[in-house]
Amino acid sequence: MIDTGDLRKGMTIEVDGVLYQVLDFQHIKLGRGSAQVRLKLKDIRAGHIIERSVQAGTRFSRARVERQPAQYLYADGDLHYFMNTETYDQITLNTEQLGDALQYLAENATCQLLTHEDQPVGIELPAAVELKVTHTDPWVRGDTAQGGTKPASLETGMTVQVPLFISTGDVVKVDTRSSEYLGKA
Repeated sequence: MIDTGDLRKGMTIEVDGVLYQVLDFQHIKLGRGSAQVRLKLKDIRAGHIIERSVQAGTRFSRARVERQPAQYLYADGDLHYFMNTETYDQITLNTEQLGDALQYLAENATCQLLTHEDQPVGIELPAAVELKVTHTDPWVRGDTAQGGTKPASLETGMTVQVPLFISTGDVVKVDTRSSEYLGKA
């Protein structure tokens, strides 16, 4: 059992038989009454986000989520296929289970497959991924006196702000938590 004081971002808990990942939590102490904890939770199976307030000291059962190394193979409509790199088993997840992670998944990308009771429930991305720039405007010397940025479209369809010297065809590192450019790969 996990107390509200032991909650951390990214932790997986079970509430009323549903698996949730803790996205954010905030302790609130009003003038009168007991302290409250406001939770922002993501339903791992369905993909939607809820906010919930509970009394401080409330206990939750911790869900046992196993992580297995996997490789993203391809997409076929709403279904996305992964391969467990240890057992070579193919696992299928739908778009709702992946959510925003699809922005960072290129073919052959590696990630961690999350399973609960031998059922795939989602994936966990590495802190940074390398993606190819498919389109960005050319840079003209003297565009700015300071370091400037410009939008760049990546191979997954995501757009990020990159420095002016990045051109089409370059491979860049992108932070999966903040969607920010980290450097040239």
